[in-house]
Amino acid sequence: MKQAIISLVLVITAATFINAQTTANLKIGFVDSEIILTQYSEAIKAQGDLDAITNKWSSQIDSMTLAYQKSLDDYQKQVNTMPDDKKTAAQQSLIQMEQNILDFRRQKFQQPNGEIFKKQEEIFAPVKAKIYAAIEKVAKDEGMQFIFDKSGDIILLYADSAFDITFKVLDKLKRGN
Repeated sequence: MKQAIISLVLVITAATFINAQTTANLKIGFVDSEIILTQYSEAIKAQGDLDAITNKWSSQIDSMTLAYQKSLDDYQKQVNTMPDDKKTAAQQSLIQMEQNILDFRRQKFQQPNGEIFKKQEEIFAPVKAKIYAAIEKVAKDEGMQFIFDKSGDIILLYADSAFDITFKVLDKLKRGN
């Protein structure tokens, strides 16, 4: 992402020095992707689908944790009266339960390879494609050469609201391009 930003800055800088007339006509716009993602119905649905998966997996972790806690409580109540072989077996079982919880949590939620991140990419890929297509269409219709995302990694220190095409993109998405 940083290389893309640096490349874009270099292109703009080169264009400035190469042809002042061309850069006088340079038109730059921006969108606020946070607004688009919170108001575009397909993005809202995708986020709901992702939240449902997250909640399901979190509930599974909660259930596993409760079962572990119950087994631990039972073990602690009976540890003094247990024969050594049963004590060892109970300890091994507790260790295994704890490891299963950690493994499940890692498998589902650990960055960057957790299943939730793969699901997020899978669920949001079609939504992103539609958003990018709408951005490109609005930018071409408005004669803009560059569009920045105001809410992303690129920081705008100043932006004339006349160039904000966020709601035009949102309108384009809602009308189905």
